[in-house]
Amino acid sequence: MPALGLGVFQTPPDETIAAVTAGLDLGYRHIDTAAPYGNEREVGQAIRAFGVPRDGIFIDTKIWISDYGYDETLHDFDDSAAKLGVDQIDLLILHQALPSEFDKTLNAYGTL
Repeated sequence: MPALGLGVFQTPPDETIAAVTAGLDLGYRHIDTAAPYGNEREVGQAIRAFGVPRDGIFIDTKIWISDYGYDETLHDFDDSAAKLGVDQIDLLILHQALPSEFDKTLNAYGTL
């Protein structure tokens, strides 16, 4: 996992491809996104267009609290991987704890 990563939080989808491309051009090889950011598809497009081999990029994304639970987490992984256009997500984490529904949080952790 590279020590530095490019995060795309609050990067509008129409600006994400240019931002990720610029980051990759500067040498970033860790891209951080999340399903609720709404720009996973554009992150994947930029990575593919840049032409760095998949094993040369470290991609992480996050499961949002509305998708906690076993089946929901599996579905969110599939959805994120499809949007990113990858078979493997290098780091998949929960976006934050959900104390009000701790059982769902535990199920999501177990799924990861």
